[in-house]
This record gives sequence, C-alpha cells and structure tokens, in this order.
Amino acid sequence: MSAAQDQATNPQEAASRRFEEALEETGARDPRDFYRELLKELKARDQEAFDRAVERWQEGVIEPLARGEGDALARWLHYGLELARTLHPGRTVRIDDDGRAQPLEGDAHWSWLILHLPDRKRERAVPVSIPPKPTPAQQATMDLLVQGRLKLPGA
Repeated sequence: MSAAQDQATNPQEAASRRFEEALEETGARDPRDFYRELLKELKARDQEAFDRAVERWQEGVIEPLARGEGDALARWLHYGLELARTLHPGRTVRIDDDGRAQPLEGDAHWSWLILHLPDRKRERAVPVSIPPKPTPAQQATMDLLVQGRLKLPGA
C-alpha cells in the first residue's frame, strides 16, 4: 500500500507506525503514555484547553506524520512541550550530563533530559523528554525534581 493510500485509510495508524519506526531506529524513549497522563490532567482541569490540545495533536502530529512530513520524534516532543506549558505555566530547562540546568532554547532533541518547571512552588517538575540512558547526575535530578526523592541512590 502506498503512503497516500495508507494515510487516506487511517491517518492515526500511519502516523503511529512512523513514530514507532523512529523509536526503533533511534532507541528513544516512547513518551506517549506520559503525554496521555498530561492530557487526562488537562481534561480534568479545563475541557476547552483539552479540546484545543487534541486538535493540535491531530493537526500538528497525526496529519503531518501520516503524510510523511517532518521528523516523528521532533513532532511528538514539540507536542509534549506544548502540553506541559499549557498545563503548568513555568519554564522549560535542559539538564546536561552533569545535572546542571540551562534554559531550553531553540529546537529540543529526544536524546536530552528536558524538564518543565512549574511556577507553582509545590508542583513537581514535568519530564518532557528522558534520554535512553540518563547519566547518574540526570537521574539524581529526576529523582529529586520529578519524584521528590531526597536520598541519592546508593547513599
């Protein structure tokens, strides 16, 4: 079946297939389950914002990927960033191999540890992208900011 026939038959399946192929080729982590959790939280808070997020998913992820346009991992990552920023006003940072945070500037990459830090003090960081093999410093950063664990592994 040609790409055009596949897209016309079921765009979501075609887009999903492209994304899964990209995951397999790169070894990137699949963020879809986590992004679904963000969508559930958004739906519980604001139905209109949820509806807009679903529309952006369809128009910005599913339809272009089904047509064979763009990088599948980049499209999903961009969508995850949008979700985190919609749900939790704040700032997004990239955590380097040594565990230091820098503002996320420009395009994000699936191999980076990217956390969204909500402005509200009691909310935990939202992981947007986790590298396939986080460094010990990156893992410690996630343990503290995402999981709320204060004790380092092995300590």
